[in-house]
Amino acid sequence: MRAVDVKNEAGPATALYINENVETPEPKSGELLVRVKAFGLNRMDILQREGKYPLPPQAPKTLGVEFSGIVETLGNGVTGFKKGDRVFGLAYGGAYAEFIAVSQKMCIHMPEKLTFEKAAGIPETWITATQALWTVGGFKPGFKVLMHAGASGVGIAAIQLAVAHGASAVYVTASSQEKIEFCKTLGATDGFNYKTQDFAEEILKATDGNGVDLIIDPVGQSHLQKDLNCAARDGTVVVLAMMSGFLVKELDIRPILFKRIRIEGTTLRSRDVEYQRVLRDKVVEEALPGIAEGKFSVPIEKVFHWEDIVDAHKLMETNQTQGKIICTI
Repeated sequence: MRAVDVKNEAGPATALYINENVETPEPKSGELLVRVKAFGLNRMDILQREGKYPLPPQAPKTLGVEFSGIVETLGNGVTGFKKGDRVFGLAYGGAYAEFIAVSQKMCIHMPEKLTFEKAAGIPETWITATQALWTVGGFKPGFKVLMHAGASGVGIAAIQLAVAHGASAVYVTASSQEKIEFCKTLGATDGFNYKTQDFAEEILKATDGNGVDLIIDPVGQSHLQKDLNCAARDGTVVVLAMMSGFLVKELDIRPILFKRIRIEGTTLRSRDVEYQRVLRDKVVEEALPGIAEGKFSVPIEKVFHWEDIVDAHKLMETNQTQGKIICTI
């Protein structure tokens, strides 16, 4: 089969190419072999391409964790799926390819109205948002939520899920007013430009000094102190990534103690398949009906043919997107 590969194992976007001679995976017990129709791009793909992402041991070297396609064959013991089914799902890797072998526990039947392009942009971001809000963040109706990188895929999902499930306010940060206005169309209460505003001060003003109950932070280093400053008493900070860096040289930890703040980091790709299955089921229950009916939006920034994978990665690196980048095969 053909699959996207990286020249010399790691490099810039221009190192990506279509390898014509990659071995087609064989589905193991409990797995489906899916003919990939589309796959979504994620920031971890850039890090993996650059050789900076610690892969879980079960991950193949081929990039890509979310896909949509058609079931080609079934491994032993598979139930609930058959050849020809339209599915989408989450994988440990291997989605940038014509075929992918993936656990049935991480596949979802595609609703009839859903396109392959839109379906490929759902799994990683909506499952991560679900994990950050409920599994780690302990979200409850009435919570005030702050979502950093509001126009990112995870941000787009988290805003809509929090609003739909009773958040009293959802604030976002972003790098431009255009992105903030985009987030408001998804239901965000307000937003702050982290480049020109002190978002912690603005949050405290907006909440009469009380702060927010839950902060979802994929940014890290540059935001952490301000997270502590604007977290509410007994608030939670969920750290998803370190887009701005991993080393905080100075940190005033008094708010952690005085406001009883809980800080928890979490990843998804390194989790075992059963953990991921539970999250998949919650997405199917809480989000998929709304997505299928158009109640929830899955914005797509741009669709590329996978032969233009270099351009797709370059677009993601601009940090100017408002929605998913999708490649079709």
